[in-house]
Amino acid sequence: TDFDIDAQRDLGQYFGKLHKHATTSVPRRAGLEDVHVVYTDEKSKDQKANFTPTFLWHSDVTYEIQPPSYTSLKLLSGPPRGGGGDTLWASQYAAYDTLSAPMQKYLEGLTALHSADIQAEGSRALGRPVRRDPVITEHPLIRTHPVTGWKSLFFNPGFVTKIVGIPRTESDAIVRYLNEVIATTQELHVRFQWQKNDVAFWDNRISNHSASYGFAPHRRHAVRVACHGERPTFGSAGKSQEEEVNARYGLPKANKDGSGQSNYND
Repeated sequence: TDFDIDAQRDLGQYFGKLHKHATTSVPRRAGLEDVHVVYTDEKSKDQKANFTPTFLWHSDVTYEIQPPSYTSLKLLSGPPRGGGGDTLWASQYAAYDTLSAPMQKYLEGLTALHSADIQAEGSRALGRPVRRDPVITEHPLIRTHPVTGWKSLFFNPGFVTKIVGIPRTESDAIVRYLNEVIATTQELHVRFQWQKNDVAFWDNRISNHSASYGFAPHRRHAVRVACHGERPTFGSAGKSQEEEVNARYGLPKANKDGSGQSNYND
């Protein structure tokens, strides 16, 4: 409870300039235009049927030239424990390491378009504000983290619309494939069940997230603060998280050749 909105903003500002969202709700109090309000209640329409499960996975506002590095989210009120509204995160380090070496090499040479258009269109359709024109930004499909030096996938189903420089059929196939990797590879995931006043803090540069539905008719009210990071870049000197950790602890090299046979994994 001591971590109020001012403390939350102070924490975000320690890491960078706070991001002002183009479409989402903000608090009524003046000076909080860089706070994103999450709010649904018993009067809100259940939107689960409007989206495919993969589409809702995203990293915050990656269409920005300098997308957020860190995000914090505090739950002010929510459904009872087990009542839905959980948040899931997927590691993009692990997503990169899931890929075969030839696929890693191929994707390292590609960029993708991240678009704000769908978000802006959805806001207009609901009669909500669009504070600035939507943008489309090109980012590398694989990026190197500036702190850890590890390579990660930099892709999310919510904002990536096309892979640049290849045929549309090929682009669509890669997008579908990466959507599946992110949404269905359980080893990438962690799940958080919220309670009142809980705070989550994560690195947007190397994770995707999605909230689960099923919380209607309960109120779900939270506030989010995100700070701008650096422009994503790829460095060929970057390393694999999996390979570095395996070498450090003497673990065997991961098998990615698809050999062997098993018909279950209980």
